[in-house]
Amino acid sequence: MLHVVHHPAYVSPATGGSSFRFDKYGLVMEALSMAGAPFTVHEPSPMPRRWIEAVHDPAYVEQVATLSVPPEKERRIGFAVTERVMRRSMLSPGGTWAAARLAMVHGYAANAAGGSHHALHDSGAGYCVFNDLAIAANRLIEEGDARRILILDLDVHQGDGTAALMAGRDDVFTFSIHAEKNFPVRKARSTLDIGLPDGTEDEAYMAALSGVLLGVLDDFRPDLILYQAGVDPHADDRLGRLSLSDAGLDRRDRTVMRAARSRGIPLASTMGGGYGEDRMAVARRHADCMIRLAEENGMMMMMR
Repeated sequence: MLHVVHHPAYVSPATGGSSFRFDKYGLVMEALSMAGAPFTVHEPSPMPRRWIEAVHDPAYVEQVATLSVPPEKERRIGFAVTERVMRRSMLSPGGTWAAARLAMVHGYAANAAGGSHHALHDSGAGYCVFNDLAIAANRLIEEGDARRILILDLDVHQGDGTAALMAGRDDVFTFSIHAEKNFPVRKARSTLDIGLPDGTEDEAYMAALSGVLLGVLDDFRPDLILYQAGVDPHADDRLGRLSLSDAGLDRRDRTVMRAARSRGIPLASTMGGGYGEDRMAVARRHADCMIRLAEENGMMMMMR
């Protein structure tokens, strides 16, 4: 059974002057229904503001909350912060936190949003307002739900905001595999970064992932994995520069889940990036990711 966290407010109208559209968050739920896989929907609550301010500059959080984000920050984000955008920006970190709590019970759960890994301390960036991964990780540790968390970021873009926000912590390990020449131009320093050349295909990608992931899990020994499962490494993605096939994304996700659950580590995924003119094709990639992660989790639980 797939446990997926979703809120109707994840879907927001496009904002004026921006090409970014929020409709895929609704289309993903349609794609899950069309796939026929069993799933249960859990509705998140907004992340309490004190936990957002534990990671982000309170002055920036106030700007978002009062719809007074300066134009230069909105340009960096990529869209205007409207009432609807503000609401979903408060809900998304709550969704990632809720998915993590569900994963601790069921082995796996998905937030049907989130993965906003470019948001920085005092500003959003790259279509990200608040960094749900960093916010959720900090809260989970502070409240005693986990001692060590691995943030595994397999989006095609480096998780620069997550790396910067979690820098210097020995209880959070940030691991990013990304296209080296893609956004952001200036990379941050994760605990571990693997930058891949443009056009990397399935076999080379899996060699990079498999060759390192098991060692990270065995050496760091996390209590929980927050998995930024962006589907933009796909060859057809509009903003990606890697060349994974459908089968390659399938292998990636199943490898991650098997490695986690064979060690008894719960895993919560966030959607991350996925871009293209065929919005339903992108939504199906995200839905397929959640479905196969749930399948692998179910198989591993039966074997235990």
